[in-house]
Amino acid sequence: MRRLLWVMAAVSALGAAGPVAASDYSGPLFDAHLHYNAEAWDGSAGPHPLPDVLARMQRNGVKAIVSNSRPNDGTKALASSALTKQAGVTVVPFVRLYRNRADYDNWFRDETIYTMVQTELARGTDAGPFKGIGEFHLYDSSNANGPVAKKLMALAEDKGLAVLAHVDDTAIDLLMANTPSKGQRTRLIWAHTGIGGAPVARVDQLFAKYPLLMGELSYRPGLTCEGGKLCPEWRALLLKYPDRFMIGSDTWVNQRWQYYDELMKGYRAWLGDLPPDAARKIGWDNAANLFGVK
Repeated sequence: MRRLLWVMAAVSALGAAGPVAASDYSGPLFDAHLHYNAEAWDGSAGPHPLPDVLARMQRNGVKAIVSNSRPNDGTKALASSALTKQAGVTVVPFVRLYRNRADYDNWFRDETIYTMVQTELARGTDAGPFKGIGEFHLYDSSNANGPVAKKLMALAEDKGLAVLAHVDDTAIDLLMANTPSKGQRTRLIWAHTGIGGAPVARVDQLFAKYPLLMGELSYRPGLTCEGGKLCPEWRALLLKYPDRFMIGSDTWVNQRWQYYDELMKGYRAWLGDLPPDAARKIGWDNAANLFGVK
């Protein structure tokens, strides 16, 4: 039911995304939350093989992506293909914690997940080393204190890896508490910033508390209002922290690939409602600087 609601929210949001207007942001986009899961490509036999997804990125000006996939084979396929380079897309690979759907609800206490992450980090990809861990979910915030969750947060900080976490605001504090610096040196990307219902004031509080916390803005209810423009509270927050936000497609189901054009048009519309410098930072610079992409 939770995932169905996400889909419904996404489809509703698409209605506000119209054709690119003259005032829309026209610079490069960094898709900082992309999945190339098994059902999308299935070893190139699926409905969205590499030429299809790369064409979607290319025609929308997406020049770089954070790829994390179930299983990690999808990310490796994107990273290793000559087609990706030809499309002008840079892949920033993350190790996802899910080999299959069963891992969603158990990863935080499954020692084989920790072993898998270590193995993947040691191997790397054809695009270079993995730069992060995630996306992972915590449907119960207290599971941030699971033994494997604790070990992975400490590992990420120790190795300078980013963490992409789909969690509520309570879990942000719990995850940060499980790092050596108590979150002061932790590069955590909050997927769907505040999706658990955290108001703008709470997001502001967490950004002030954790200097390296970043916000990713896909599936964020209340982000945009009439006409696909930013709601006033969110516009003010983005302008307060223009160096701390990024965008993403979250192609977790095939439907998201089918609407990829509309998703990117929606971003360009509300980015165009910001001062050009802030729009460029959120659309490209913040993620590019974080991962050293030129």
